[in-house]
Amino acid sequence: MFNQKGSAKEMEITDIRVRKVNKEGKMKAVVSVTFDNEIVIHDIKVIERDEGLFIAMPSRRTADGEFRDVAHPINADTRNKIQKLVLEKYEAALLEEEAFEREHAGE
Repeated sequence: MFNQKGSAKEMEITDIRVRKVNKEGKMKAVVSVTFDNEIVIHDIKVIERDEGLFIAMPSRRTADGEFRDVAHPINADTRNKIQKLVLEKYEAALLEEEAFEREHAGE
């Protein structure tokens, strides 16, 4: 993204939408991230592994069976920023769900 003078500006994450996956397995959620209220990346996955949670960018299987990212951050700082914010939003969604379940447990 560029400002009116043509110099680069840092993109801001303006929305994160989390859709929890309600099944057993390593994939815990599918996320959409909006940048600058102008572009969205869908199908970012929250994956659980032994070392903890991480995000996997949207990908497609190639003809030789490998997966290639469809969209991805260009550098590690950007990936870390996106991952940090997505995982924070995912954890908040879990807490909201737990609170809702406690609140409605007696119904």
